[in-house]
Amino acid sequence: MKNATETDPATEVATFGAGCFWQVEMAFRELDGVVDTAVGYEGGTTENPTYEQVCSGSTGHAEVCEVTFDPALISYEDLLDVFWRIHDPTQVNRQGPDVGDQYRTVIFTHSPAQASAAEASRERVAARLSAPVATSIEPATGFWRAEEYHQCYLEKPRSGGLIGQLLGR
Repeated sequence: MKNATETDPATEVATFGAGCFWQVEMAFRELDGVVDTAVGYEGGTTENPTYEQVCSGSTGHAEVCEVTFDPALISYEDLLDVFWRIHDPTQVNRQGPDVGDQYRTVIFTHSPAQASAAEASRERVAARLSAPVATSIEPATGFWRAEEYHQCYLEKPRSGGLIGQLLGR
């Protein structure tokens, strides 16, 4: 991941929901041209929701990763390619063992160009899969940053053995 500085060229933002936001963030942080990532919530009705509210299913938010990138170093289309590779876009309201509408597969777009690119990429993916693609493409409506302990979660040291890891401690 490229470090952000005040002298960086113009950047763009992309927002992806592909299950638990921890794994999504880790996949994007590793890419050259990604300036920053943040995990949070988008697409719901509650302002500034908490993790507990989102997990209750009452807010309508998806867990997402907001990716700030330098389009001179990595394209939005390249980010879309990563998005499709890191999850199963045919699963509805789940990814693996994580179940709930907060784990839905979704692309929140920040411009008409992103919307067009996302639609075209979804069509390419759908053409090679036997099951229908469940990924929705929606205009970005407002990103709510998740609690600090969720940020870069998989990069943080753990203690407590296997049980502690399973419980996120």
